[in-house]
Amino acid sequence: MVELFLIRHGKTYGNTLGRYIGTTDEELCAEGREALVRTDMGRTILTKPLDAVYVSPMKRCVQTAGLLFPDCRPIFCPELRECDFGEFENKNYRELSGNAAYQAWIDSGGTLPFPGGESREEFESRCLLGFGKVLEDIRERCGSQKMRHRAAETKNQVSGADICFRAALVVHGGTIMSILSAYAFPPEDFYHWQIKNAEGFRALWDETDKGGICLYEISHIGSDSGDSA
Repeated sequence: MVELFLIRHGKTYGNTLGRYIGTTDEELCAEGREALVRTDMGRTILTKPLDAVYVSPMKRCVQTAGLLFPDCRPIFCPELRECDFGEFENKNYRELSGNAAYQAWIDSGGTLPFPGGESREEFESRCLLGFGKVLEDIRERCGSQKMRHRAAETKNQVSGADICFRAALVVHGGTIMSILSAYAFPPEDFYHWQIKNAEGFRALWDETDKGGICLYEISHIGSDSGDSA
């Protein structure tokens, strides 16, 4: 089976202002870089070697991967980039106060499409397409190693000997929310998986008997919390 680490990039200047940063290709800010240097997340994950690191091509993700996993060559996956927030891009709720389209989006619980940007359905579909490409690459890299099947309903703990491949995805908060809301077991809604910058989740992936995708034994990883359910 495969051990996956889904990590949100470090903080950017726009993040410090609470702005919607999607297509804006910001670099990490000094605070974001310092937080990643201080965190023990990279060292914790690298207690055993990673077989692959998949990265959104946005600068903030590339830089995060470089700081956490400096010896790993990134594999870029454009479909895993953040949502296009359209007219809301690079603005925060204060700057959008009084905007009728923004108020309508808020009232919808975030289900309306972003004006001039993506709908949640479009965004999630793109992210899942990218995640599918990641899993297909992992299948190929596993080569002759048999992917072990395990029913999600079982509650047996997995030993280190059961892990045949370890990979990290350094991506965006929305990307992680899309993947886990689709494939996590037990299932949770989209916003349940919201996390801060430089945090993430550890999960195990196995293919079900019917060829489906299931992520299970999910735990939170973060600089200030260690590992927790």
